[in-house]
Amino acid sequence: MSAASSDFAPSRGFVVPYERVFSRLRRGTAQAADGTQIAYEVVGDGRETLMLANGLGGRLYSWLPLIDALADEYRLISWDYRGLFDSGSPSDPSALGVPDHAADALAILDAEGIERAHFVGWSMGVQVSLELAAHHRYRVQSLLLINGTYGQVFSTAWQPLLRLPVPHTLWHGAMEAFIQRPQALSALRTAARLPAEAAFAVRKRLLPGRPSQRTLGLRQYMRDVAVTNTANYLRLFQELDAHSVYHLLPRMQVATTVIAGRYDPLTPCYQSREIAARLPGATLHVLHGTHFVLMERPKRVLELVRDHLDRVAAQPMRGTQEAR
Repeated sequence: MSAASSDFAPSRGFVVPYERVFSRLRRGTAQAADGTQIAYEVVGDGRETLMLANGLGGRLYSWLPLIDALADEYRLISWDYRGLFDSGSPSDPSALGVPDHAADALAILDAEGIERAHFVGWSMGVQVSLELAAHHRYRVQSLLLINGTYGQVFSTAWQPLLRLPVPHTLWHGAMEAFIQRPQALSALRTAARLPAEAAFAVRKRLLPGRPSQRTLGLRQYMRDVAVTNTANYLRLFQELDAHSVYHLLPRMQVATTVIAGRYDPLTPCYQSREIAARLPGATLHVLHGTHFVLMERPKRVLELVRDHLDRVAAQPMRGTQEAR
């Protein structure tokens, strides 16, 4: 079910400097139950595994701080969601839901011969990780949830900073209008990339020197989104809105650390508070940052990740607390 290779070449236009992990990176392919081919990457060969569940449109570079710090001790696995980048698209366009991505993660674990893993989710990856904990608890060793929500993203994004008086059905209508018009999709790809490139050029001129990891990461993100399957990218937004595990959170018995950005407009901080309050024994940490706290506060996030892994190794976490 798995094909693996040590060969890896960065995509054209690659801007994030993670050449230092190329020599340690192994690529593989797992076949999902419906036949979809899922591409994944492995760094490190530790006894315990961290499954890095990406944000929508994110890839391995999003996790560089974790990889640099933990690859000598753990095995870290990241994968391209079905329908995006190097993973295949399902024959049925409706098979792009969060449960499908969770099942793909299990197919990767099976291909690698791994029984259980710590699931580290960022943004969309939080929903994927929670889906796994809700329905496949025996495969989830613990949860680390960063800048995410329990579901229904159209109803919660941009709040409470900006409460848009727009029904979520209109967001779905806008997505469908783009999906049905190839020229509109092409224009959307251009519109997504050009402002980011212009902002990068201005920043480089005004602030010479090496750009920050966050700046490079955001630039890489926009470049990648511009070349992937835009229709599937928009469909995934719709699936994230259709999905929710809010009602299942109190039943999940799994060691969990939740990390939020106080100024996160995409998955607002109050959603992380709700997740931590409803998940038995979860620990909440609110950091000064936005939707990209791993890039903005890497040292602090790494401290929290190590603390979480140490506590899970020692004993189950108990009690809910909030720390800064």
